[in-house]
Amino acid sequence: MSTLPLIAHRSPDAIVAWRDSLPVRARQFLSDVEQVAGLLPAGRNVLNLCRDHYRFAVTLAACIVSARTSLLPSTHTPEMVRQMRHIAPDVFCIADQAARGVDLPVFHYPDRTPTSAADWAIPNIDCEQVIAQVFTSGSTGVPEPHPKRWGSLVRSVRAEAQRLGVTAGYATLGTVPAQHMYGLESTLLMPLQSGGSLHATRPFYPADICAALAALPRPRLLVTTPYHLRTLLAESGTVPTADLLLSATAPLGRDLAVEAEIRFAAPLFEIYGCTETGQIAARRPTRGAAWQTFPDVRLRCEGERVWAEGGPVPRPTPLSDVIELVDADPTHFLLHGRHAELVNIAGKRTSLGYLNYHLNAITGVLDGVFLQPLDGDDRASGGIRRLIALVVAPELTPAALMQALRERIDPVFLPRPLLFVDALPRNAAGKLPNQATRAFLARLQSSTTTGLPT
Repeated sequence: MSTLPLIAHRSPDAIVAWRDSLPVRARQFLSDVEQVAGLLPAGRNVLNLCRDHYRFAVTLAACIVSARTSLLPSTHTPEMVRQMRHIAPDVFCIADQAARGVDLPVFHYPDRTPTSAADWAIPNIDCEQVIAQVFTSGSTGVPEPHPKRWGSLVRSVRAEAQRLGVTAGYATLGTVPAQHMYGLESTLLMPLQSGGSLHATRPFYPADICAALAALPRPRLLVTTPYHLRTLLAESGTVPTADLLLSATAPLGRDLAVEAEIRFAAPLFEIYGCTETGQIAARRPTRGAAWQTFPDVRLRCEGERVWAEGGPVPRPTPLSDVIELVDADPTHFLLHGRHAELVNIAGKRTSLGYLNYHLNAITGVLDGVFLQPLDGDDRASGGIRRLIALVVAPELTPAALMQALRERIDPVFLPRPLLFVDALPRNAAGKLPNQATRAFLARLQSSTTTGLPT
């Protein structure tokens, strides 16, 4: 039976985490894992809602060593929780704070943990063990499970660490939740599988992010998103020096990447992946637009679809994105957005990702997104259904923003209407969930009957 260790730290005194500026060592971590595993109730499926990254790591590891499966849905709405109960009737919730609105049996993370045990033994986990079920919402709205096996996840985050140059001793701070696939892999599993350490908190406000990063020893890594990074740089004066920056969940504009590298005095990399495959490629956007796959991962074309296979990808998997192989090289590619985001207006084609890139690159735009019109929306010009844009740009006028867009994109893709808002409904990972965004747009349009800025 093939196994891989729970953590990659080679000494009981190696630092696994930082809590309140104090180190948590490997011996203590394993002792906490053993204690929590012994207290868990009988259910085999777990919804882990711990906000503290260290407690999330302990409970995840406790579930792994006790052969439980962590359920990782895209949201924790009451409807999603009901779906989880339907899929896994024995599911219970683990929380380190009040689990309001979650209609599940709740196991509360213990307030006190014993002193670390004298024994030093790292558990080895069967590579075929399913440690998590990651869910995406299908076209019917029913969550679609994607099992994640221990071996594939470990190989993926070890390949990530190798590509990024993350070695033992790196301290990682994340602004994304560990319940998200990107956060799980990059803020939790990568430190545990590279001999590094994780920060127990997930700061949100720019000042808190800077303070937490500055408190970590070097070398240190900031794992974030384009949205969080843009806000951080806009609202902060001096930022702490980092040794590495990592971004994912949305395309990162080159101008933002250049500014981040200058101000943090650190290289910035982007991670590419999806729920079905996990992370499979990386690039440094200040050095070029092309992505390079992780070791042993290959891409191949079948018609208009591109498939990923090899390395940590357990089986050949079709990708939802429009991908162009560079010089027919199966390891280098350009990303042109998702198939579902392709736009064809008056015979001209583009993608929402391309339009979003140019919208957010305009000086004065704090956040923005292009959307297809809602079903039944008859706002059109000359029989053409126009795109809609939601924009956070308090210092810009509609006319100035439209002029800036005319200089960047084909006029046929200019938004009608262009709606200015105070904020977009982003989730904790910096993403714009489709259902929440469409509901947000519907509310805007239902309350605005005349005078839409164009």
